Amino acid sequence: MWLTNSSIGRKVVMSVTGVCFFLFLLFHGAMNLVAVFSAEGYNEIAHFLGTNPVVQFMVPILAAIILIHIIFSIMLWSQNRKARGNDRYEVAGKAKIDWASKNMLILGLIILGGLVLHLINFWAKMQLQAWMGNASVLASTQMEYIFSKEWIVIIYLVWFCAIWFHLSHGIWSAAQTVGLNNKKWINIWKTIGYVFATLIFIMFAFVAIAFYLKSVGVWPQVGDIWHLGAAGEIPASQYYGF
Repeated sequence: MWLTNSSIGRKVVMSVTGVCFFLFLLFHGAMNLVAVFSAEGYNEIAHFLGTNPVVQFMVPILAAIILIHIIFSIMLWSQNRKARGNDRYEVAGKAKIDWASKNMLILGLIILGGLVLHLINFWAKMQLQAWMGNASVLASTQMEYIFSKEWIVIIYLVWFCAIWFHLSHGIWSAAQTVGLNNKKWINIWKTIGYVFATLIFIMFAFVAIAFYLKSVGVWPQVGDIWHLGAAGEIPASQYYGF
């Protein structure tokens, strides 16, 4: 099959699945921002997504998209390594190869490890428990609890940095795959990649840092817009019994 047997076909699959995951990250990042300003609003969104049949139908599709992206990325990396050997970074005209392109495997492993940690911290405590018929953790409370730990926040920030490098390279690489590969368009798509990768990084990093600063009493509460959590919310310390 052309999509799986040819290099171009594999790159097309990588591009399509990558764009799908990119759109998911935009939505997920915007949703997480709600938690900073309204715990009640965030919990309502989480409840809707956790009970809506259309969303539940899309969950395994998203998981399949991520899995396909991972498998094809490994296939392409292995293929390129075999084809280029020890000279895999030497190109005609001394063209610049960005750091992300040279280290996609390392970035991919960091992203995969962060994804596993994230699923353990959130999905396993909420959606999985609900599917099993057990009591699940309140979404905002779990976020407050997880990001109160300094070492976890640091790990997440490293994860977000890896995602930034991966996205900033992946967006223009996807554009190149579909034929927008002249110098003018590549420069435009590189700029777009940097902008959107930075936007996603800021959204996720802001949430993690904001919740950590709240946990140590540093976060300034100036009016309702800066208030983390709705009035009457159960503190994480009481919820977890410590």
